[in-house]
Amino acid sequence: MPHSGDRDYAERSVKQYEEAVRQSGGEPVRIELALTPAEIRKQLESCDAVLLPGSKADVDPQKYREARHEKTEEIDPTREAVDHLLLDDAYEKRKPVLGICYGLQSLNVYRSGSLVQHIESRINHGAGRAVPNAHVVKIDHGSHLAEIVGLRDTEPIAVNSSHHQSAKVAGDGLRVVAHSPSDGIIEALEGTASDHFVLAVQWHPERSVQDGPEVAESAEKIFRAFVAAARAKSQP
Repeated sequence: MPHSGDRDYAERSVKQYEEAVRQSGGEPVRIELALTPAEIRKQLESCDAVLLPGSKADVDPQKYREARHEKTEEIDPTREAVDHLLLDDAYEKRKPVLGICYGLQSLNVYRSGSLVQHIESRINHGAGRAVPNAHVVKIDHGSHLAEIVGLRDTEPIAVNSSHHQSAKVAGDGLRVVAHSPSDGIIEALEGTASDHFVLAVQWHPERSVQDGPEVAESAEKIFRAFVAAARAKSQP
C-alpha cells in the first residue's frame, strides 16, 4: 500500500497500480502496511515480484545522511520499513522489482543511493494526474528500459509526472538509464545484474495505461515486461 497514515489516499492511489497489473496479465496482492514483519514475510511466499508504488511521503533523508530540506514532505516510517522487507525478500530470492516515483526513491536509498530533496526546474515535474503528458524523458540506448519500450531512435517519450524529488547518486547495483533532457533530472534506474529484473521509473505509468497512445504505449510495455518477469520467476 502507498501510505500508512492516509487511508483514503492509499485506496485511491493503489487501485491504479492494481488495474495496470491486471491489464498486463498479473494478479496484484496488497501488502497492508500494518501487518507484522512475520505476516508480511508469510504473504510474500506466494508473491513472484514486488511493485513499490508512489506515495505522498518522502524518504527520511537521515537514511542517506543528509539534513532535512525545508520542502521535504513528512516521512512515513511504516512504509519505509515495509519497503525494506519487500526489497530484502526480492534481492535474496531474485524476484523482479518495479519501483514507481517514491518507489524509485525508496529503492535507491535502500541500495545506499541519495536523493535530490527538492527539484528546482522550469520543467513541471509535479504536474500531477490531471496533465497526462507532463514532459518528455530521454532513455539511454542499450538499456533494458529502451528494449522494453521498443526504443528505435533518439526521440524521447512522453510521461505523466508527479514528484518533487529524484535520485541524485545511483545506489549499489543500480545505473541511471533515463533523464529529463531539459534539466538533467534522473528519471529511471535499473539493476546491473543480468539475472535480476530491477527497474524503477520516476514517472507514473500506472496512470498512463488508460490515456492516449503518446503515454499509454510505453506505460503498457513497462507493466507487461514486469509481469512477464514475474511469470518467468514463478515457473519451476
